Amino acid sequence: MNARLQEIADELASVPPEMQVELLLEHARQFPPLPEKYQAARDAGLGRVHECQAEVYFFPEVEPDAEGGAVRIHADIPGHAPTQRALVGILMEAYDGAPPAEVADIPDDLLRQLGVAKLLGVQRQRGFAGVLARLKHGVAEAAADPDGDASGGVEA
Repeated sequence: MNARLQEIADELASVPPEMQVELLLEHARQFPPLPEKYQAARDAGLGRVHECQAEVYFFPEVEPDAEGGAVRIHADIPGHAPTQRALVGILMEAYDGAPPAEVADIPDDLLRQLGVAKLLGVQRQRGFAGVLARLKHGVAEAAADPDGDASGGVEA
């Protein structure tokens, strides 16, 4: 976990389970809108995370910089899926701007390490595992691409 994700994990661990839900909902309320450059791709069904019951669309990219690149995470998740919005929002908050190597190091049992796995059903956990796999794969692919784009052909 990077430092920002550890701060979020510590904050979640410092409160009882009923307050953890409130903290997650706060992350869901702060979820940013999908940038316009990805809206046509989403409308065409590109970037969909099929493991999620809700229509979750995910567009990771890596902007080139002198230090190996900076991860940018863009997503679209409907408001009726606050759990996925919260969890993806946490990933965005912790890893947007991070180097690709930090994303590769995200633990696969992240929900357990955040202390929220017990709050989620199997389907939501499976959906988040799909999101995490899409993030790691997309960032690795974008980091290997000179254009830094793993968005399925979306023009920046």
